[in-house]
Amino acid sequence: MAKFFEGESHTFSEYLLVPGYSSAENIPANVSLKTPLVKFKRGEKSAIELNIPMVSAVMQSVSGPRLAIALAQQGGIAFIYGSQSAEDEAQMVREVKSYKAGFVVSDSTLTPEMTLGDVLDLKEKTGHSTMPVTDDGTSRGKLVGIVTSRDYRPSRDDRSKLVSEFMTPADKLITAAEDTTLKEANDLIWDNKLNTLPIVDKNGHLVSLVFRKDYDSHKSAPDELLDDSKRYMVGAGINTRDYETRVPLLVDAGADVLCIDSSEGYSEWQKRTLEWVRATYGDSVKIGAGNVVDAEGFRFLAEAGADFIKIGIGGGSICITREQKGIGRGQATSVIDVARARDEYFEETGIYIPICSDGGIVYDYHMTLALAMGSDFMMLGRYFARFDESPSDRVIVNGSYMKEYWGEGSARARNWQRYDLGGNKRGLSFVEGVDSYDLGGSKKLSFEEGVDSYVPYAGPLKDGVDASLLKVKSTMCNCGALDISELRDKAKITLVSSTSIVEGGAHDVLLKDSNQQVSYNFRS
Repeated sequence: MAKFFEGESHTFSEYLLVPGYSSAENIPANVSLKTPLVKFKRGEKSAIELNIPMVSAVMQSVSGPRLAIALAQQGGIAFIYGSQSAEDEAQMVREVKSYKAGFVVSDSTLTPEMTLGDVLDLKEKTGHSTMPVTDDGTSRGKLVGIVTSRDYRPSRDDRSKLVSEFMTPADKLITAAEDTTLKEANDLIWDNKLNTLPIVDKNGHLVSLVFRKDYDSHKSAPDELLDDSKRYMVGAGINTRDYETRVPLLVDAGADVLCIDSSEGYSEWQKRTLEWVRATYGDSVKIGAGNVVDAEGFRFLAEAGADFIKIGIGGGSICITREQKGIGRGQATSVIDVARARDEYFEETGIYIPICSDGGIVYDYHMTLALAMGSDFMMLGRYFARFDESPSDRVIVNGSYMKEYWGEGSARARNWQRYDLGGNKRGLSFVEGVDSYDLGGSKKLSFEEGVDSYVPYAGPLKDGVDASLLKVKSTMCNCGALDISELRDKAKITLVSSTSIVEGGAHDVLLKDSNQQVSYNFRS
């Protein structure tokens, strides 16, 4: 007979925190969000500690180099997506590890043969008005000029006008050598009244850009996450198929931590992957595994050697695993169950294995609930996909700015490697009647477990993260906690009714609307 779990499984939206005693010390400025990323023994510290409890999802539409840098600057870590060639993923890792704060690698590069129309389209896509011009249109091509919004007038100039006709040519630009320090670059900017300073190598090839507007952001960030060589830390996603090829390349590139990207982690395939990593690298390579939703799954991956364990199946905003397969569990219940198993394992073995809540975060307060219920940190997809730094395009949908966002289980991602199905995948059509990812007729997905969507554009990552974490810190103060461990000990959590949920939002009032016609001088 099937095993039945007692009670219902619940989501974060079905819970609220009950305030505790707040002392005069309980102010957001005093709250620490430092949390362990990888396992450690009793009495020791984790080899990697996050300064904020946030990591980015292993997704094409989320975790590219720009977001990895921006998140590391805030104190979190990104996991570069693995649904690409191992060589390309390793190059992205190297890009993060070699990044120098304040030096921006261009993602809006032109060629002289492009047109004003191309410039305007690229500006709409990226939001950037300053665009270097190189001979081959790449970010490392030979610099031949630069285009800014001062070089053209869309209302007057023809869209077919060539970039070469209105760009500022390289011989009229002030540039700096690639060994220029940030202080020297900023001095050149201010002394020469520049808005942008191109950095070039000895052969005249573009290396990066330094912007006047970024001066304030060049200052050292107190929470930035750095390795022993003062480089930004970055993670990378792997699968259970090509790990023998992929992992060495990622390790050589400098990846600080790996994470198995899979729809379900309670499998022999993940055990084999973890055992190979341990046999090859010992404990020097840190690797997380998952996803699981109960104590049994946690114990399996813990004993297999995982450095952290991800929780959640079907709770993501673009995940339809529950709808397609009937597999999953409410995210809050999953976190509570696995956190209890984590604590029991720690008492038995003296080894603490951090757990990561992956999915189910809709509102900022859900982050606080996840931490209070036992999560050490959260993996976020939709949340980070909204920001400037995510790899997806910014588009206009019905007059509003949006960012594209798609799941790794969607047809668009074509990420067959994340499915621990084993054997030959021949004949597993992705979606009936829909084009599949077919490499020799053998590498296909059976059906979609994710969708292709849009999320509201939310500007720079820093602004969004600062706002979210201020709410988390404020709520922790309401609970009388100054760090995550204290929150876990002191939190009082109550299950709420559907009526209570409605009561928690605006109700029994008519909300103001910009389209309303309101008269303030009505007289009878």
